[in-house]
Amino acid sequence: MNFFGIKIFSSRSSSWSKVRKQHISEFPKCAACGRSKKLDVHHIVPVSVDPSKELDPSNLITLCSDPCHFVFGHLMDYKSWNKDVVNDTKVYLNKVKNKPRK
Repeated sequence: MNFFGIKIFSSRSSSWSKVRKQHISEFPKCAACGRSKKLDVHHIVPVSVDPSKELDPSNLITLCSDPCHFVFGHLMDYKSWNKDVVNDTKVYLNKVKNKPRK
């Protein structure tokens, strides 16, 4: 099925749950803000664009459900994705860690 020319991915591999759990155990914090609760595993290259990358560990990044997944992973539009999500989250996390304080 297509939605605005984008293939809709309807089912996950039976191995997805195991890969997701492994990724979270290795990367237990949001790559953008550092939170460790309500985490999502985001595909850097969407599965709808390249299904072969669904289980590829190098195609995954941990983002918190709210707001980082939506903001950094999808640029505030779930029909889109951020090709620079890895770099953008590194820059933002650095700002969070080094924010000025009185």
